[in-house]
Amino acid sequence: MPEGHKTHYLAKQHTNWFAGQKLKVTSPQGRFRQDARKVSGQILESCQAFGKHLFYAFESGRRVHVHLGRYGKYRVLDSPPPVPVGAVRMRLCGDQRTIDLTGPTTCRVIYQDVQEEVVSKLGPDPLAGGSKTKVWSHLSASSKPIGALLLDQTVLAGVGNIFRAEVLFEVGMHPEQSGDSLSREQFDHLWKSLKRMMRVGLKYGKIVTVQSGETRQRLIDLEGNDRFRIYGHEICPRCEGSIETIEIAARKLYWCPSCQAG
Repeated sequence: MPEGHKTHYLAKQHTNWFAGQKLKVTSPQGRFRQDARKVSGQILESCQAFGKHLFYAFESGRRVHVHLGRYGKYRVLDSPPPVPVGAVRMRLCGDQRTIDLTGPTTCRVIYQDVQEEVVSKLGPDPLAGGSKTKVWSHLSASSKPIGALLLDQTVLAGVGNIFRAEVLFEVGMHPEQSGDSLSREQFDHLWKSLKRMMRVGLKYGKIVTVQSGETRQRLIDLEGNDRFRIYGHEICPRCEGSIETIEIAARKLYWCPSCQAG
């Protein structure tokens, strides 16, 4: 599932590509056809991101709300585009580019009040100027493990399974440590590391948690699990011990029992 850095990257990219243009919006698959007609032929003002949600704002006040979920993907094409391939839920066709959306969890037309309702149910988004104080307030009042709290979108918007594992490893925190047992110093370190990781992800359009001193390659050239310190790996890069997995919040979390002893 794309994490918050990716939605912000897409929002910036799609705004640059399509803002100020009249878009032809269709649904080759058919499931979005009625909603597509409500915005097709209108000027796109901007695409905005909050957490893992995207909102395409049109001149009429309507928005297309997209949540990619685990399987949602965009395919970029030239305009005019070729015949759609696969189950394309939504096609946005601009002057020079077309994007096809397949497999999203959510794709619907809404108004601003519904957008505000969606956002109000989410926790602060570190990439949207989210309040550090509010996140601390939620974490410090909860007895749930930090490994679960980081995935709770009502506590912190935009963090997914990779950022969770990587930031807990970076700060040396046991994934089962409860939120209410964190010191303010621990939280400050966690927040600072998480914001840096997410900003790097936004810069490159992909999660990169290793730093330049830890690899001979340029960070932008790293692919696959080479981009991560611990996620998807078997050997810890610090202690060379075995990396293990633990299930927290119904997701498998990579961690090092030695470096994250707590």
